[in-house]
Amino acid sequence: MTHPLHPKTAVSTPGAPAAIGPYSQAVRIGETVYVSGQIPLDPASGQLVEGGIVEQTERVVLNLAAVLAAAGCGLRDVVKTTIYLVDLAHFGAVNDVYARHFDPPYPARATVQVAALPRGAQVEIDATAVAPPAGHLAP
Repeated sequence: MTHPLHPKTAVSTPGAPAAIGPYSQAVRIGETVYVSGQIPLDPASGQLVEGGIVEQTERVVLNLAAVLAAAGCGLRDVVKTTIYLVDLAHFGAVNDVYARHFDPPYPARATVQVAALPRGAQVEIDATAVAPPAGHLAP
């Protein structure tokens, strides 16, 4: 049941891969947006992008940005991320891509190594953002 003062709204966009299970690309409650973990799937083809960890991380961040835009915000509004890596040896390369897309003050973050990710992805990132109030024009 949705709380009457804090309705839960699903966020969806064709600019990011469709959910491949019983979940939403993101959920917005008030000004808080919870973005599901994004993997490096090309939204047009539904296939894993070609290339290594750099290309995969770039695609993941683009997918996050597309979902955030559909929720009325952007990467600048992200306050927390979790990065899931199949190999922590990729930490430096992922950091380099991350730093190109997020500005200080950087979001709080956790990075963990996992045994495997869906579709053979090497990286997945989820995010929490605080969006401008509905109807507010962001700078």
